[in-house]
Formats: sequence, C-alpha cells, structure tokens
Amino acid sequence: MKGSKLFALLFAAFFVLILAACGTGDESSSDSGSEEPSDTADLEGVPEAFQAEEALKIMVVRKIGGDDHTAQFLAGAQQEATALGMEVDTFSANGDTETFYNTIQQAIDQQYDGLVISHGDDARTVEMVQQARDAGIEVVTFDSEPKLKDVEGVTLTSQNDEALAQLVLDKLVEEQGPEAKIGYLWVDGFPPMVRRNNVYTSVLEENPGIEEVKRFGDATDPQMKTQNAVSAWLTELPEGELDAIFATWDAFATGATRALIEAGREEVAIYGIDVSNADLQLMQQEGSPWKYTAAVDPKLIGAVNVRLLAKKLAGEETPQEYSLEPSLISQEELNASGEEVNMETLSEVIEGWGQSDAFLEDWMVTLKEN
Repeated sequence: MKGSKLFALLFAAFFVLILAACGTGDESSSDSGSEEPSDTADLEGVPEAFQAEEALKIMVVRKIGGDDHTAQFLAGAQQEATALGMEVDTFSANGDTETFYNTIQQAIDQQYDGLVISHGDDARTVEMVQQARDAGIEVVTFDSEPKLKDVEGVTLTSQNDEALAQLVLDKLVEEQGPEAKIGYLWVDGFPPMVRRNNVYTSVLEENPGIEEVKRFGDATDPQMKTQNAVSAWLTELPEGELDAIFATWDAFATGATRALIEAGREEVAIYGIDVSNADLQLMQQEGSPWKYTAAVDPKLIGAVNVRLLAKKLAGEETPQEYSLEPSLISQEELNASGEEVNMETLSEVIEGWGQSDAFLEDWMVTLKEN
C-alpha cells in the first residue's frame, strides 16, 4: 500500500514537470538546435562574433614595464576587454626584448583572436605582426614601429606626441623667457621620442636665444641614471646657470626632480611628459620643482586600443592611425584642489581627463550593460 502511494506521488510530480516544460516551450528559439544560448545571445545590434558561445580571446603585450604608466595601461585594457565580454591576458616584458617576442609568438601559436602590442619598436616586431596577420589574428599597436603601416589591417595608435611636447614647451618659453638656459632629457630610438624631439628642435629654432646647456638620456634604469646625471650637472652649473629642464618622459622627470630636491636646487623648473600616481605625488610634494606635465590617461589609452581591436573582430572599418589628445597638468591646479590628487581623482581637477567616446559603438554600450 505504501509502495502504491509513493509511486502515485512520483508520477504526479513527473507529470507536473512535463506540463511546465511544455508551457515554456514556445518562448525558446525554434532554430537554436540542441545548444544552449550564450549569455549575450540575441542582443540587438551586437555583432555575431560577440554573441558566440565561446568568448573571443585577446592578448595585450607591452615591451616596456616596471612603471605605473604600464600598470595603468594594462588595467585599462583589461577592464575594457572584460566589459565587452572578451577573455584577455595582459603581459609586460619589462624591457626584455626576447621575452616580448616570445610572448607574441605564444599568442600566435595559441591562436588568439586579437593582439594589442605596445612599444614594439623594431623590424622584428613588424615581421611578427605580419605573421600574426597571416594567421588571421587582428592587431592594434601602440607607440610602435611606424613601418607597421605596411602590414595590411593593422591600426597604429599613439599619444599625440607633437601636442604633448608643444604644451609643455609653450609653458617653458612663456615662464622662463626666450633666453632661458635649459637641460634636455631625451633618448633616441623610440618613435614617440623622435616625434617629441622634432617639436623641441622647432621650438629652439623659433627661439634662438634659448640655450641648451646640458643633455642626457638613457632608457635603461632611467630614473636612477637620470638622477645621477642631473646631480652631476648641478655640481657644474651654479644657481643662475640652469633655469629649467625639459623631460620627454616621466621617468626622466622623476629622476631630475629627486636630484634637484636632494641638492636644494628647487629653483630649476621641470616641464615633463606623462603622468602616474607616483608622478602626481612628487609634483604635489612641498617645494617640488616639477611644475607641469602633459599627458594622456594611460587607462584610457588601453581602453581605446581594445575598442579598436573589438571593432576589427566585429568586421568593422578602423583607421590606419589614431592619436589620443593630451591634457596639460599644472602643479598649481593640483595644489589648489585642497587635497592630494591621484589618478582616480585627477578628473576632478583636469576637465575631460580620462574621458573619451572614441570608437565606443552603440553595440559596445549594449554589451557593457548586459
């Protein structure tokens, strides 16, 4: 008797489940087959590549590293890719060229869908990008070898280096005068450095009274080597013999700032390029000689590069080149805020900082919302 009741109960439960299944059957897609729909299925306007069951996989590879700018760049790329539903791996070679090449080769061998390559500055990078393209991998590069324009389908991005240099050099000439004695911190061999140097050369030609009294540049351990070099300058140049320093990289500006503070020579003003949390902290230090820096938000650079790559993966048209416009950050503005400013709060001080809808398509907004 007990067995009969148990069987009846089980049969009734099974019948209810059958009815429930039949009741929802009309709402499911009739052409979906036996496969489960993905989380992004049927999002209006979203490209098919971003609605597939298997997520697109990309890698972001940066040759230089070990600095806050690199960390911010990779974080921006990571966040944007994740928000668009892609799987993303990020890697910094910390200046090790072979490690940089090996990582790109691994991405090619493992058949990633897309690559963002940062600071690939030589002929071998061009060869590897061509190899990636031959394998059907989409590629966007940042601050890399100009000859990458010869590789079909690649977009080259950069900060607007001419604007970066012009912003701070205009301030230098305005504040120090057309007969200033200046030090120049620059290193050859990198595309952005070449572009910044072109502007510097033009400014000197336009202001023949400006005298370059010292020059230094080394891309290996740049902060410490620059600090040592500027310290040596100061033993040779008494007060009045050096008015300002133009630093084409924030690593150079950091080393120079530390040297000036250590020597008690804060009367020498520094005009730099690029920014990080460490840079902002140093600029806001009491008596800091670092007066201005021109920069683009590195997190935004990473995000925009990923958007461009996403458009390529969606089969959409992208430009061959794109430059991100910089902002000028002054020590005066930072100190006027009344509290310590960092990369997260810089937008409260500098209008438009970290904001851009460049290549942010409606379908990307839909993906982020879902």
